[in-house]
Amino acid sequence: MSLLLCTLFITLFVDIVHAAGFQFVTCGSVIKLAHIQSNVRLHSHEVRYGSGSGQQSVTGVTDTGDANSYWVVKGTQDKPCKRGVPIKCGTVIRLNHLQTRLNLHSHFFQSPLSNNQEVSAFGENGEGDSGDYWTVQCDDDFWRRDDIIHLKHKDTGRYLHASHNQFGRPISGQREICAIPSQGQDTLWQAMEGIYLKPSDGTS
Repeated sequence: MSLLLCTLFITLFVDIVHAAGFQFVTCGSVIKLAHIQSNVRLHSHEVRYGSGSGQQSVTGVTDTGDANSYWVVKGTQDKPCKRGVPIKCGTVIRLNHLQTRLNLHSHFFQSPLSNNQEVSAFGENGEGDSGDYWTVQCDDDFWRRDDIIHLKHKDTGRYLHASHNQFGRPISGQREICAIPSQGQDTLWQAMEGIYLKPSDGTS
């Protein structure tokens, strides 16, 4: 094999490995989010809260294979993002639940178990309101898959959190997801399993 062919093969191999890693979380990616402290995945399903807003509940589950834990990364209604573009740290995003097409949402209702701020799934066919907006707080220029992040609710300034409280029937053992006033070790999340779209040319 000639030196040129060897170089091309190595370059191609590195490109494939690099692409397979998909180091950035990009617009349109379908991801699971793990709460670092408890290792539960952010989850939703067609079960409504019996109190508070009565909207679709959002919980944390330990089963890493549950299909109801996939969320689509989207831009806001007034500032959509282009598919495959890496998400910059500090960007305001929406997380759209893949199965039910409702958005991760928060508001000033009390959460049912810990009496913090309720987090729900809300909207119709992927469209809701500004209560669906979350700021990605990370330390790099762009949100990388290995980054440990905070998600700050834009309207209320509170942080996505998994409490220690667990629900009973019909969602026995699932953890309460809520929002709390300050960030800390208990508000850290990481992108995990999913379908990561290939970054578009350039990261600007």
